[in-house]
Amino acid sequence: MTAQPSPNPRPFDQELCELVLDTAPRLFAVVQVCGEGPADADGWVVAWGLADNDGPTHVIGVDGRLRMTLASPERAVRHFAGQPGITARLVWLAQPGAAALDRAEAA
Repeated sequence: MTAQPSPNPRPFDQELCELVLDTAPRLFAVVQVCGEGPADADGWVVAWGLADNDGPTHVIGVDGRLRMTLASPERAVRHFAGQPGITARLVWLAQPGAAALDRAEAA
């Protein structure tokens, strides 16, 4: 006879998942944009970042060579907006709503 997995997580496991969701950093992209209007605008991702609730913001360029620790995500925008005709924006990924202890369940 084979044991069936419990459909309900153990209370401590649930507490761990809730802890992770409560303390998870926010993930964002820094996007550069050029062009005047929607018809001729173009954009590309130049960096990814993690913003902690009460701590620093970590940013890494898409090529992996640039790494910064900043006081806020808005500082990253200033870093990437210095070229004429190019602006930079933050694009936030949605806040996660679920957590799992098993990698397969999280995918």
